[in-house]
Amino acid sequence: MDNTENTQFTQPMQTQPETRTRKFWRVVFGSMLGFFFSTILVSILYMVMLVSMIATLSSTMNETTNIKENSILKIDLNQSIQERVVESPFDKFNTYYSQTGLNDILASIKYAASDPKVKGIFLNNAIISASPATVKEIHDALLQFKKSGKFIYAYSNTMTQNGYYLASVADKIILNPAGGLDFKGYAFQIMFYKGLIDKLDVDVQILRHGQFKSAVEPYMLDKMSQANREQMTVLANTLWGVFLNDISAARHIPVDTLNAIADNLLCATPKDALQLKMVDKLGYADDMEKLLKSKVNVDEDDNLNFVSINKYKKSIKNSSKASDKIAVVYAVGEINDGKGDNSRGIYSESFIKEFKKAYKDKNVKAIVLRINSPGGSALASENIWREIENAKKAGKVIVTSMGDYAASGGYYIACNSNYIFAQPNTLTGSIGVFGMVPSFQKFLKNKLGVTIDGVKSNQHADYGNGMRALDATEMVVIQKSIEDIYSTFIKRVSNGRKMTVAQVDSIGQGRVWAGADALRIGLVDKLGTIDDAIAKAASLAHISDYDLVYYPKQSDWFTMIFGNEDEIEAALKAKLGRLYFTYEGIDNILRQEGVQARMPMEIFIY
Repeated sequence: MDNTENTQFTQPMQTQPETRTRKFWRVVFGSMLGFFFSTILVSILYMVMLVSMIATLSSTMNETTNIKENSILKIDLNQSIQERVVESPFDKFNTYYSQTGLNDILASIKYAASDPKVKGIFLNNAIISASPATVKEIHDALLQFKKSGKFIYAYSNTMTQNGYYLASVADKIILNPAGGLDFKGYAFQIMFYKGLIDKLDVDVQILRHGQFKSAVEPYMLDKMSQANREQMTVLANTLWGVFLNDISAARHIPVDTLNAIADNLLCATPKDALQLKMVDKLGYADDMEKLLKSKVNVDEDDNLNFVSINKYKKSIKNSSKASDKIAVVYAVGEINDGKGDNSRGIYSESFIKEFKKAYKDKNVKAIVLRINSPGGSALASENIWREIENAKKAGKVIVTSMGDYAASGGYYIACNSNYIFAQPNTLTGSIGVFGMVPSFQKFLKNKLGVTIDGVKSNQHADYGNGMRALDATEMVVIQKSIEDIYSTFIKRVSNGRKMTVAQVDSIGQGRVWAGADALRIGLVDKLGTIDDAIAKAASLAHISDYDLVYYPKQSDWFTMIFGNEDEIEAALKAKLGRLYFTYEGIDNILRQEGVQARMPMEIFIY
């Protein structure tokens, strides 16, 4: 029995062979399980690395810069200049392209004037991507810096007009003997889309108030109207006059001589520029380096202590702890209805929310409204105007500082200020409104073979949907709305500027004015910088010790990096190249819904 039991116990178990189907699913599920767990593991490792990298990069952004003795502030503006930029921790790895905020440039120049470690400024400017008023703001800050007794030297291989305008402030200008100096005057050019629209069979019906309200001209004409040509000629001459007067004062060359140089293209070669005293010396980068070393008493074998704007701004310390504050509220970009990213334009609801934060703060005694806007939605402009009115009723002083543009809707929100500053070459005014309603019916049928049909309960139920042209009744309705909004617009200006409605209408009609002319006709109170506007706000609020606070809060760099809107726009530009303007023209038609209070053109300045 024992032997039998042992034999039975030790007999091997009988198992059925694994079927092919079972083996297949075992392998599949095993692979899926392995892939699942490996994905989780890789994701965890990736997140740890990402968080570590972000923490490391963010910590470098918060580092302060220790400025060495005998330093030279190097201002290299061969890049895009914006009102404000969001600093990215990746900027220091970007050798080829970067952006600088005008606010950082102005603050650095101002702080360097009293910084004992900074002995002077070195300007290295060739191509400056900025409008005239922005360049003028930097020019004026450099003039103020010179009052400190410190030097400004400028060098470039080649100089565009903007670059030379800034360089003219310098004690010495050195130009590369194989380079060049561009000095030929201002030319304004406008892109017209009428031919493109005709080719696409798109009908655009346009209504406007104001003989100069020419924002719609690119969609209805193939060249400037006589009224537009008139205002553009005045603008070009006024802006060029500001440019020449400043250079004449700095270089001690008569304006007539400068005009002759431009008219006859006399700066054809660097030798010509030297002979005409436009520059002080022809030389190379190492010649400028030797000059700077002798100026700051540095041995020839030693290196100069250059510090860039992006580094120097981190050394600026605000020691003031004043309880009183002045809020600087930025209104930059096109004016739109609703909510949106304030770094990409002025969205009425989002902007008003931020503006309320400023004037509801009991410590804020005054607000400087920094406007750089060509205008946009008339309704959004009216809503922002209303909020400025509320701020004034709450006892806040409002001072406007105009940047490159404060036109149409931009002027609408400025006119309610207690005081308005502009640069002489700011583009402002453009008091007028228009409406533009496209119809894509022919385009869809003739180009794409798509036809539209439908039913409606009332005669105008499909009014304004873009699928058919407007009829006479609908045109009358829109024109009535435009006239009503224009009437409101000029009343706002009349009340804000203490002028009669007739006076405003006579300088309105959609006409754009340069800041210098706007001062003469009463649209602004004084010509000056944003610092002048801040000082005036303090004076009107009767405060002398104050801190500055800034609104709206800028998006953080993480959001800017992972947002894809700019990437899409950049990809379109890269793909379409010179034909990008075709997309831009159609996109402008689609975006300009409702009645608009907008700059009368998109200007390219050469």
